[in-house]
Amino acid sequence: MLRVRPVHFTSRPEKWEELLVALGLVKTVDQGPWREFDAGAGRLALHTTAEGQDGDGTTALGVEVGDLAEFARRTGLAAEASGKTTAELITADHGESCRVTGADGFSFLADKAAHDATRADADTTLTVVGVWFTADPGAAAMTLQDIGARFRPVPDADETADFTAKNGGVLMVRPASGGPRSGLGFEYDGDLGALRARLAAAGLEVTETEEAFGRTLHVANPDAATPQAAGPATTAPGPDSAQHVPPSIWISHRPAER
Repeated sequence: MLRVRPVHFTSRPEKWEELLVALGLVKTVDQGPWREFDAGAGRLALHTTAEGQDGDGTTALGVEVGDLAEFARRTGLAAEASGKTTAELITADHGESCRVTGADGFSFLADKAAHDATRADADTTLTVVGVWFTADPGAAAMTLQDIGARFRPVPDADETADFTAKNGGVLMVRPASGGPRSGLGFEYDGDLGALRARLAAAGLEVTETEEAFGRTLHVANPDAATPQAAGPATTAPGPDSAQHVPPSIWISHRPAER
């Protein structure tokens, strides 16, 4: 199995929970500083940090798998052909994991899923999106293929690439200067106007943009007041660096076929 499950680090977990619930995610784990939320496709974890702590307001790309050893073995076999990926079984702070590293030096963790099926009452039209920003998008795309993600064609993609995970969620590769980094967003294939009204009714600040690739909602980022936060609002999906917290979270509209 393969499921997209980024980890977002924040000193404002209650505000984030309000946002995620309004979006249609359902909390499935609540253990001290660790919370997990299911969308219709994909999962998001929140990890509570102290305000101002390094990393506050940032997201780490991550996935869930069924069997760590088998995942590492299959990724290693695929990487023999691509030469772009390494997969190493490690003992992380939270337990056994597998560290996947791409040719640009960017790495992320594959963790064993603590619970498999997503909650049936999560909004089925909402998808969690993890983004990999890199100066070498071709190599990053190969790494995502090596881990078993499925390529999803994108019109006028240029150097961008989208992938779906078998058990839910989307992984995106986007070209960016500077060091590789990760970002977070969502896709929605329901009534975007109704979602905007739902978010506004929850007291959230929300705006909408329309560009060549479609319509996108932007919801005020609960972490925008962190010391790292700076810079103008980004369109979906814009770079999210370790030093700057984007002022908004994007939810892009996608037609119903996933």
